[in-house]
Amino acid sequence: MHGSGESVAFWWQLTALANAVILAAYLGISFAIGRGLWQSRQWRNNPLGLATASIFFSCAVHHGSHTVHLLLPYLGWDMQAGTAMRMAFGMDFHAAGWDTVTAALAVWYWTLRSRFPALVRGAAVFEDLRLRQAAEATLRASEQRYREIVETTSEGVVLLDNDGRIGYANDRFAEMVDHPPGDLPDTSMADLVAVADRPVFVQALADARGSGRARFEVGLHARDGRVVWARVALTARVGHVDNTGGALAMVTDVTEQKSIEAQLHQAQKLDAVGQLAGGIAHDFNNLLTVIDGYAALLIAGADEATTRDLVMIREASARASGLTRQLLTFARAQTARPQVVDVAVVVAGVEGLLRRLIREDVDLVVTASATPVPVRADAGQLEQVLVNLAINARDAMPGGGTLTIHTDRVVLDAGRVEGLAAKPGDYVSITVTDTGCGMTAEVAARIFEPFFTTKDQGKGTGLGLATVYGIVTGAGGYIRVDSRPGAGTTFGIYLPATAAAAAAPVEAVEPKRLTVGTETILLVEDDPAVRQLTERILTTAGYRVLIGVNGEDALAVAAAHSRIDLLLTDVVMPGMNGQQLADRLTELRPGLPVIFTSAYTRGALTPTEENMIIAFLDKPFTASALTEKVRSVLDAHADAATAIT
Repeated sequence: MHGSGESVAFWWQLTALANAVILAAYLGISFAIGRGLWQSRQWRNNPLGLATASIFFSCAVHHGSHTVHLLLPYLGWDMQAGTAMRMAFGMDFHAAGWDTVTAALAVWYWTLRSRFPALVRGAAVFEDLRLRQAAEATLRASEQRYREIVETTSEGVVLLDNDGRIGYANDRFAEMVDHPPGDLPDTSMADLVAVADRPVFVQALADARGSGRARFEVGLHARDGRVVWARVALTARVGHVDNTGGALAMVTDVTEQKSIEAQLHQAQKLDAVGQLAGGIAHDFNNLLTVIDGYAALLIAGADEATTRDLVMIREASARASGLTRQLLTFARAQTARPQVVDVAVVVAGVEGLLRRLIREDVDLVVTASATPVPVRADAGQLEQVLVNLAINARDAMPGGGTLTIHTDRVVLDAGRVEGLAAKPGDYVSITVTDTGCGMTAEVAARIFEPFFTTKDQGKGTGLGLATVYGIVTGAGGYIRVDSRPGAGTTFGIYLPATAAAAAAPVEAVEPKRLTVGTETILLVEDDPAVRQLTERILTTAGYRVLIGVNGEDALAVAAAHSRIDLLLTDVVMPGMNGQQLADRLTELRPGLPVIFTSAYTRGALTPTEENMIIAFLDKPFTASALTEKVRSVLDAHADAATAIT
């Protein structure tokens, strides 16, 4: 019996130990699951995890009651007393109750199989926390990487909902529209789009919903008043967490590209118009050469009344010549003669002309710098700039006013050159201000376009300010216009200052008689009227003239004559141009002096500095100017030949 009692005690102790181990294991599992649910905030919305933790906890309590019952004899209670205690306190009923609770939890656990098919398939329900932590770390790293890409990209990134409202915008987009990034969420994207472009944006958003993507260009209103041209790529958002639809917008700032394209378009337009203007000026100057030349020849034998009429013809011809120079300057085909000139002296020299051009009810106020303000430019072109600006100012003051011209030396620092796109440095400024009607911003933006004018038909050509712009930029300068309706207009011209001293002005004296000579001149001119006039002027001055109607004919004439002292050729001719003819003849006759004549070279003449035996004479030219130029080139050639011998 004793041995039997020891055997029962052994199994009693072993059962107690096993229940204690099960108790610890179930409690550990239950607390581990509960802790995971609490930390992940899933204890309310993860019934599977809650049911599992509850079952393990119920089982732990059940085995805990067995453990306590089995350990009572070892706490001073004998087995019979323990059994009596168990009966007294209803511990069997207690165990049965926990078994019932555990069963109920198991049924609840089983009912979740439709929502958690992993239960039915037998797959793992709870993942390895280390794997989960590693996955979460990888996800966080990926999110951080993509956030860095989004925030550092050169493009704007915007998330839009179905209504086109901004849910997220990166810093680059906020910078484009000059808004704090925190102010953009919940803002309607359409409110940032220029009014004229909003239909384009609305249609693109609809297209993105239908086809998945859309591309378009719109203007965006920045908070500082700028219009930012943007190229937008919309992609429909699919499968995101909140399932609200919308689109991803990739926004590229193309304002600078648009500006370059506009400048290229403007340059192409100017080039096309310039070619037309240059061609017209070339033919027109040939006509003016003939008109002025014959009028000058007739004056020599005319009476007083006829002379006055001929003088009027010549004055009209000079005014027409000025118009063609304006056309050629606009076309940038006019041959500029840049030299160091004092701007204040140029303004003073043209002041008398300006007073005659403006009306009596317009006061002209000229204020000059106290010190010289030299620049390197063509003085005649600067005078043309002042004349054009003065005429525009006069027309802007139909009821009278004040026209102020001020010259000064200024230093443009980084802040002041921003609006001019100029380089910092020393400049000479010419400021022309009127008190007229002023202009709107839209008009001011177009005033330098060729043929754009706000004047009535017949009162403006639209070339004046385009010519001003061409002259100023051709001299390496910049021009700015400030104007408001009813507040007048100010043109600011900035030309690079030079340290060189301006040359003293030399007044040109028109010779009263032709400069004579006896040399042989090969005249090449394709226009019959100009050719006949030029031949008459030269023969009247005593020269022997050989005639070529084009380049090929001139080569044949030269081959038939051993002596030719000078080649006088037009530049623009059909077939062989004047430059090519001169090159051919100077190869055959080294050192042959050449005078080119043209109103528009069309790029046919190599740009070289005028020297002793190669010269250029603008059309239209006068008889005296022609013979003087011929004489000066022949004399220079003779002096050079004497020096060599």
